[in-house]
Amino acid sequence: QVQLVESRGGLVQVGGSLTLSCVASGSIIRINAMGWYRQAPGKQRELVARVTSGGSTNYADSVKGRFTISRDNAKNTVYLQMNSLKSEDTAVYYCNADVRSTWYTREYWGQGTQVTISS
Repeated sequence: QVQLVESRGGLVQVGGSLTLSCVASGSIIRINAMGWYRQAPGKQRELVARVTSGGSTNYADSVKGRFTISRDNAKNTVYLQMNSLKSEDTAVYYCNADVRSTWYTREYWGQGTQVTISS
């Protein structure tokens, strides 16, 4: 019904930058919020950043000042611009969206994309 597709992650050196994108498609009436989560090996999934349809943002303390989330409502796309990357940022990043479809509103997840920071 609704599908989220993330861009490919990659291998980036410490201090480098990378931008992820996620496109939502399907029977979408409205996307209330979109965000990015990540999960490192042996750790729980955590919120990285989230943005509402109105533009309000929320960031994890660990990425404030380094990451920027944005969205293009017309394209049902969310971006995560990651700067000054650290080894601790290595994780699988998952796109998330709170989507109103034909029948109900629910959370959807992308398949995840690997981001590895090398030192």
